[in-house]
Amino acid sequence: MRAMLEGNRVSRISVRGFAVASATAVTTVGAVVGVASGGTQASTTEPVEATAADATLLADIPAGNHAQAQTASLTQQADAQSLAAETEAKKSAEEAARKQAAEDAAAKKAEAEKAAAEKRAKERDEAEAKAARSESRADASDFGVQSSYTVAEVQAMARQMVPADQFQCFSNIVDHESSWNYRASNPSSGAYGLVQALPGGKMASAGADWQTNPATQIKWGLGYMNDRYGSPCGAWEFWQANNWY
Repeated sequence: MRAMLEGNRVSRISVRGFAVASATAVTTVGAVVGVASGGTQASTTEPVEATAADATLLADIPAGNHAQAQTASLTQQADAQSLAAETEAKKSAEEAARKQAAEDAAAKKAEAEKAAAEKRAKERDEAEAKAARSESRADASDFGVQSSYTVAEVQAMARQMVPADQFQCFSNIVDHESSWNYRASNPSSGAYGLVQALPGGKMASAGADWQTNPATQIKWGLGYMNDRYGSPCGAWEFWQANNWY
């Protein structure tokens, strides 16, 4: 009988569905044995109660396993949600990085295009200024030679020989250097003429009559300013900073 009870107990431990049925069977067998032996009710109570208690205890074990399974399921769900959140965050970060890279590339391209446009505009302005300076203007040979010239006559020559947008700068330099006196001479330095060429003999490259012809002096002075400073206005800017050019 004890062997049968032990066998039923193992069965209850292994399979939850058989636990209650096995407990009922043990109870019935215990009662029959008690009657057959003529024993009292008390003699059958102990094994029956013990078996019922065992059945109850065994029935509780699978419930714990079920709780563990639920906990594991919740943990898996939490892990899955965490992984999904991390994946979404990574995706968002990558998208933001791509967007920022695109914006940076667009800004860099726009900056490069702006710099290129400014460079082209500068080159165009310089070309136009150069063209303006080299445009067909009166030359020293276009004026008749006179024995003397008034300031007004000398200025009229300069207006015809110097580009219009450079005349004021040219005039400012001549005002300070010679007051439009084409015979002005500096005995201490040897500077001579409207633009005070130093020495005056350098103006011979523009004409042999450099001492008496203001047109020749204007021609030489304009060439000097263009070659050394880019223009009469460039020369005037330098003069203002240094009081010479």
